[in-house]
Amino acid sequence: MKKLSKILIIICLIVFNPLIVNSAEILQIKSSNTILVGDQNRNLTIGLFCVDVNENDEIEATNLLKNEFPRGSKVKIKPFGFKENVLLAKVFNIRGSKEMTELLVAKNLSSEICPS
Repeated sequence: MKKLSKILIIICLIVFNPLIVNSAEILQIKSSNTILVGDQNRNLTIGLFCVDVNENDEIEATNLLKNEFPRGSKVKIKPFGFKENVLLAKVFNIRGSKEMTELLVAKNLSSEICPS
């Protein structure tokens, strides 16, 4: 009986005490291809991978990103490399349903310039 009660207590602790998951969040969208994200102890400047926004569409593209990814939004980052001390990455919302580069391309504000 003691074994069963111990097992039930352990199961209850696991089920009713979920693990805390820390993710990155949007701190600032500086431009259509540069954002600032942070987690609990550091900030990181990210350049969007495969993005080339026309100068005429810069303001519209930046506003679109700010509307779809407001400050404090939780995001996932898929890094691809570094360029001039800036991490090049794709940035997804926490559910993975939206990605910044795909959003800009879908709205015809950017062309993808991915290396082959």
